[in-house]
Amino acid sequence: MIKENLETVLRKIAAACERAGRSQSEVTLIAVSKTKPLEMLREAYDVGAREFGENKPQELRDKFPGMPSDVHWHMIGHLQRNKIKYIIDKVCMIHSVDSVRLAEAIDEEAGKHGITVPVLVEVNMAGEESKFGITPEETEAFIREISILPHIHVEGLMTIAPYTENPEENRPYFRNLKKLCVDIQQKNIDNVDMCNLSMGMTGDYEVAIEEGATMVRVGTGIFGERDYTVRA
Repeated sequence: MIKENLETVLRKIAAACERAGRSQSEVTLIAVSKTKPLEMLREAYDVGAREFGENKPQELRDKFPGMPSDVHWHMIGHLQRNKIKYIIDKVCMIHSVDSVRLAEAIDEEAGKHGITVPVLVEVNMAGEESKFGITPEETEAFIREISILPHIHVEGLMTIAPYTENPEENRPYFRNLKKLCVDIQQKNIDNVDMCNLSMGMTGDYEVAIEEGATMVRVGTGIFGERDYTVRA
């Protein structure tokens, strides 16, 4: 199942890139493996997946030793400051920075390990009260504030669009996040490289790619429906 699902997702990514006049190499597929057992992750690995995304720090920490060393782990869920220590030396990127206190805590933990951690700023493009993220209007000032931290490197923006049956409804959010990213990049802020847009999930990643996503986070489309009775 996973092999066929992954092949289908990659075909759809290629088609979306072609429609947008982009190279498929510009888009990183992150296999979102939250609540999934290691056996399924290894199956995805065996058919080519190398980028995996987890929502819970403890789950990432626990899965980390069971996967090959060339896996790139992405922390894509909301991150509490007291859980940073579980993942700071294991992730290639944190997608969900949404407060100065969180950024400062990541910087402090990264400093203890002598590393610099790439981060994305989470923006709540749709203004949903149920979602984390800062407002688009706050984003530039927020990035300027955290860009002075020596052990993080801002590399772009992330958003979680509303759940919808019609992915076209999310196109404006993706388009506006791309515009915001370009606008901030043009400001040439020190220690900031707005090279990544993490947007689009199983239901809308094709539209997100058409609007400029460089990272798409696909879970159900690869692994099937999640079992939320599983505890990390």
